[in-house]
Amino acid sequence: MSIHYLEEDRKATGFNRTVTKKWLHDIVRLEGKKPGVISYIFCSDEFLVDINIKFLKRDYYTDVISFDYTENEVISGDIMVSVDRVKENAVNMGVVYIEELKRIMVHGLLHLIGYKDSTKELKAIMSSREDFYLAMAKEEGK
Repeated sequence: MSIHYLEEDRKATGFNRTVTKKWLHDIVRLEGKKPGVISYIFCSDEFLVDINIKFLKRDYYTDVISFDYTENEVISGDIMVSVDRVKENAVNMGVVYIEELKRIMVHGLLHLIGYKDSTKELKAIMSSREDFYLAMAKEEGK
């Protein structure tokens, strides 16, 4: 698996990139999938809303958009993360920024793995998986 961190017009700081790559790799394996090439692209609200409009025809801010290139169970894709939105979400939810960033990174990865969040029931399943992997990261000091 090859995980890349790219920055458009914002930097994501405060996390150990090497340790996080291993953790994300472990998630793919634990989900029974094969790791491929995944790029995390960190950007601003403005950059991501433009992507949202252009590619998804949705005119609103979001924290993450996943573009899935998975083939034959090999998980690959681009995960675009609004650092602005992550920071605001962290404040609004009363959590530390880095924890919210990790949640959003896992959320985007779970979309590539095949999880959906379009209904209340599916959202609950996805949130449960996010919580599981975040707890795993804390246990392992990631």
